[in-house]
Amino acid sequence: MPKKFSLVKISRIIVIAVIFSVLIIPQTGCGNKEPITGSDEYLDTRCEITVYGFDSSEAEEIITGGFSVISNLEGVLSKTVKGSDVDRINSASGEKISVSEDAAETISTGLEIGALSGGNFDITIGRFTDLWDFKSESPEVPSEELLREAAGTVDYRQVQLKGTEVSLKRDGAKMDLGGIAKGYIADRVAEYLEEQGVESAIINLGGNVVAIGTKGDGEDFVIGIERPYSDRTEIIGSLSVSDKTVVTSGIYERKFEKNGVLYHHIIDPSTGMPVKTDLESVTIVADKGNSGFCDGLSTACLMAGTDGALNMIKKLQTKYPEKHIEALFVDADDNITKTKGMKINPVE
Repeated sequence: MPKKFSLVKISRIIVIAVIFSVLIIPQTGCGNKEPITGSDEYLDTRCEITVYGFDSSEAEEIITGGFSVISNLEGVLSKTVKGSDVDRINSASGEKISVSEDAAETISTGLEIGALSGGNFDITIGRFTDLWDFKSESPEVPSEELLREAAGTVDYRQVQLKGTEVSLKRDGAKMDLGGIAKGYIADRVAEYLEEQGVESAIINLGGNVVAIGTKGDGEDFVIGIERPYSDRTEIIGSLSVSDKTVVTSGIYERKFEKNGVLYHHIIDPSTGMPVKTDLESVTIVADKGNSGFCDGLSTACLMAGTDGALNMIKKLQTKYPEKHIEALFVDADDNITKTKGMKINPVE
């Protein structure tokens, strides 16, 4: 059973795509049935689901079901949940493990992003992520010895995936799907809502946003993009979207300072240290149904830097024209670089 969530009525939504929040401005729409939003904590972040066009009791039931989808898949894809598919893979000492179709599909997408990015995105980074605790009150920088030991276990090409059977070839290797799981789950929540007859909704899983249809009044959803390091107080612009997914990754999301050095949570698979990049945030937009792909892609682009990321996106636009991928990059000097088709509404 999912935890009880808070329920409020909303109409016009501006989602700050990387800060898990919804600004609420009352307004009537969709046959005077006000939108209903529920929020709760899953996936180490604030998750919100908003449904348009239903009575309160119907919307609450649908939203509860949406959170059940999140909870169930977290129990499958999380490295830290005992008995999850990922936990069983990591505990198998290289033996083949039969996993769910959800895990197999997420792993397959992760391997695809790994290949497309030349290893900048790597789902076998688990030994490295075990060494960093960005939620600790007293976080520490891992020793060089521990990092060297873990480095020998990281290589996405070691993953053996055949159907729903998975194994890791390198001794001591650990899988971590944290860079892609939220996006995959957001896609599954969207599918669930549509199965319930929902034609207008917004899903926000901590920066992984899916817009189903348009708002109840027929207008596009407005998705705000946070200015890096603004502590959720500023946006650099906004996107008007319908039937789209919007995913933002930033080096400012989880971080700590030690001896005057800032350490962030985007880990370089080749070193185990926070990646050095000219970018502070990446926002990827694509058609609905591609949130998992965009989740991994946003991280890969952040690691590649502006020039590498632009080249990667251009290649993917040619390779996957049906996804309608666009991107926006913000560097350390607040310079914005975007693909030709990325349309940003200026801050008013």
